[in-house]
Amino acid sequence: MVIKAANTLRAKIARRLQISELPLVVYGAMAFALIGLALLRDRAPDLSMNLISELLGAAFTLFIIDSLLVRSKAKRWKLVHVHIDYLIARSTNRLRDGMATRFFAFAPSLAAGASDLENLASVRTQRGTLFEELLTLDEDRFRSRLNRQEVFTERSYNYLNEKAEDVWDILNMKYSEYLAPELVSLLIRLHTNLKDSAANIMQYRKAERFESESDRVYYHSIGERGFAVSLREVVEIVVELKNQGFSEPANLAPQDESLETR
Repeated sequence: MVIKAANTLRAKIARRLQISELPLVVYGAMAFALIGLALLRDRAPDLSMNLISELLGAAFTLFIIDSLLVRSKAKRWKLVHVHIDYLIARSTNRLRDGMATRFFAFAPSLAAGASDLENLASVRTQRGTLFEELLTLDEDRFRSRLNRQEVFTERSYNYLNEKAEDVWDILNMKYSEYLAPELVSLLIRLHTNLKDSAANIMQYRKAERFESESDRVYYHSIGERGFAVSLREVVEIVVELKNQGFSEPANLAPQDESLETR
């Protein structure tokens, strides 16, 4: 299905690329200056007209030339940002897939005789339903859905750290200069909560160092509770990213088509 991107962060980023970075105070100051000079025209007509001419020339430079330069730069870098958006969307999709399988034992139903694209769409819908359901659960019910055999393992610890580093690499990419602040905020929160989830796995596994049953129960408890809180935040963020257009499966069609479809 083709995304109507007008309501997504991806569309906001595209629009932001074409907006001048001149602060509104510059526009306001020039407007007030023009009004003030117009009011002084009767007292010093020659000086007033000269200053108005200079000010209009400066306004032309700021408003017209600056706008043209910004639009030209946006046009030249548009293709790069299409691929950055796709990189974020693919990273989000891989994270959604990995979390559902590892932490919630997600096992989608595949329709016999359906095409690969049809089953892919079905799996994405089922995974989306799972995440939406998880966000409606209270803390205890959310924790009860965790796949404990997989969650508190070294594999999961390494997985979460790897995904956190993937997000950090995107944030520090040279060509991500024009990411919208809203998107940067989501990615920073995602990185932080992935790291916190990994740290809580180590808290849980710290129980192995103690012989006392009470000590083990304590570290298991705080590790599990902390992990559930952080992972719930991750689920919430990836749901938000998907709703904003940042979640795409791997290409099963030529790239120019798949970049515009979900």
